[in-house]
Amino acid sequence: MSAKALVVLGGTGFVGSHLLPRLARDGHRITVLTRNKAQHGAIAVTPGVRLVNADVHDPARLRDAFAGADAVINLVGILNNQGRQTFQRVHVELTGKVVDACRAAGVTRLHQMSSLKAGQGLSQYLKTRGEAEARVRQSGLDWTIYQPSVIFGDGDGLVGRFAKILKLTPVLPLARTPAKMAPTWVGDVVEAIARCVADDGQSSGQVFELAGPEVLTLGAIVGAIRDAAGLRTRILPLPDALGRLQAQFAERLPGKPFSRDNFLSLRTDSVARTDGYAALGIVPQPFTPWLPRLVGGLPRQRRLDAARRHAR
Repeated sequence: MSAKALVVLGGTGFVGSHLLPRLARDGHRITVLTRNKAQHGAIAVTPGVRLVNADVHDPARLRDAFAGADAVINLVGILNNQGRQTFQRVHVELTGKVVDACRAAGVTRLHQMSSLKAGQGLSQYLKTRGEAEARVRQSGLDWTIYQPSVIFGDGDGLVGRFAKILKLTPVLPLARTPAKMAPTWVGDVVEAIARCVADDGQSSGQVFELAGPEVLTLGAIVGAIRDAAGLRTRILPLPDALGRLQAQFAERLPGKPFSRDNFLSLRTDSVARTDGYAALGIVPQPFTPWLPRLVGGLPRQRRLDAARRHAR
């Protein structure tokens, strides 16, 4: 495997913070575009990683940043972001700008993060993920698309968020408890990307559904988080009529912990039809054995420690 010059968008986020050390282990030269590199000092200690201040929505800046790269990895906009439709549209527009900048800079290889069931269901989140995928598929580039189910791991927005909520209340009303998903470990997701980056285009034109081995309902997931945290919070399943009302109320709260678009997303089960991990020779890790570690300790400190180990 030859080392590559890579440009990563969204590298300062949850998946990116795990992906960069993994790519650095393979000796790649990595440029991470960010609006404010001063806020991401922990990433800067990873060998082979260079942070560059850039507005990723500026086509000219993207073109200049992509010049000389062997591949671009686009992780931007993989989160629901509380269902704000303006954000969803920006995600599609940014994907188009990334595609155009790749062409203008002579970059032929694009790795695009998407979501399981992109383009399906009623939510704006899934709809726009499908639209972004369509732009990539029609780009004429050598693309690879990754479709993970809900991702868990140090610093995630699943276990950490529910653990905090469960600690604050004796009863948690929960919408869409029957919704099914197959939580997938962030380490497996980044391993999938790393293997495709290293394969010199053999994964070009492929879509990898990345789902963990445990298919669980949302109610079971939240219950498992509660039990691992040693809490006694009662989980109260809500019928859909009350779940919609909960979403309408919650999206007006600071931080928008839940939204109507989240509710609609949960009406589409996040379960894979094909095994992308098997195609890449990866045996994915199950969700529940990780919970004791994830509900305890400080995720930020664990990430800093891991980055320092890679820097030695």
